[in-house]
Amino acid sequence: MIDKVAEEKKRRYEELHGLLADPKVIGNSAEYQLYAREMAALTPLVNEYNRYLKISVDLRDLEKVLADKSHDMDFIVLAEEEKHKLEEALKASVSCLEDLILEKESGAGRNIILEIRAGTGGLEASLFAADLLRMYSKYAAGKGWKLEMIDSSMTEKGGYKEAICSVSGEGVYGRMKFESGTHRVQRVPDTEASGRIHTSAATVAVLPEAEDVEINLKPEDMRIDVFRAGGKGGQSVNRTDSAVRLTHIPTGLIVTCQDERSQLKNKQKALKVLRARLYDIKQNEQNAKITKARRAQVGTGDRSEKIRTYNFPDRRVTDHRIGFTAHNLEEILEGKLDEIVEALRREEKKVRLKAVL
Repeated sequence: MIDKVAEEKKRRYEELHGLLADPKVIGNSAEYQLYAREMAALTPLVNEYNRYLKISVDLRDLEKVLADKSHDMDFIVLAEEEKHKLEEALKASVSCLEDLILEKESGAGRNIILEIRAGTGGLEASLFAADLLRMYSKYAAGKGWKLEMIDSSMTEKGGYKEAICSVSGEGVYGRMKFESGTHRVQRVPDTEASGRIHTSAATVAVLPEAEDVEINLKPEDMRIDVFRAGGKGGQSVNRTDSAVRLTHIPTGLIVTCQDERSQLKNKQKALKVLRARLYDIKQNEQNAKITKARRAQVGTGDRSEKIRTYNFPDRRVTDHRIGFTAHNLEEILEGKLDEIVEALRREEKKVRLKAVL
């Protein structure tokens, strides 16, 4: 079955070659860039598929040679060794193709908008939201990704009611998409005199960024308001009407951005968030119509779903979707998320391969 899927991707790759040579496409910069990026994303898969085909041909040819019993024993031993090497290479190529196919199907290479919001638990929930932002910031830094703050609402105690960031880099969505959902924390708050354990929560949304051609924002569908940015006084960011509020009239979605001193930069960031939210709505509507796609997810992706618990007394982190438990809570909060992410990726691969292949 993997041959069928890979062959489809190869045909699309060849089709893109033709499209990129089409004068109409060349004259449309946004469309040309979209096709060029799609072809670049397909290139590793097509190259691996060509390698897979060559190994398959070599293996079949060798099996024909071995079927000829006229060869001497020394030749047969060497041929058997070569056959073993080819079988191992074929197995590795199949595994690589599976990963590349799933990566392409899920849009793993996209950048993301990361939204963290305090949930139930008042002050403690906002402090936990700050812990999650710090954890993801350190994880991003360790991966060489770029994390930029877009908008935030802080509490007096240093917590976050809300934090919205963009994260860009290689394979961001493929690794971060598992973080969408409700994260629960169990610990004794600093304000708790009796030492009683409290349970609080924060929600995380991971939205893949959308291309301009995927989400067409019409000027007449948006209302743009500018205002003076909030925050500590005395900074130049507060002296001009640099903050931007975008309202998408058809959906009622509102996005604000005041992180930059430039009104233009704040508008560009706000548009990026709005496109991601609209793309998320579009994808959810499509998935609701395709039951196979919904079954292929690790968890529902619903942000009301409790996906993970961080238990401080036991130094335990449990991911409820796959029953994974780790006893290195401090390291995980320092951005060492790979063990959890890899476990989720392995489970997703098993589930998605059944759906995709």
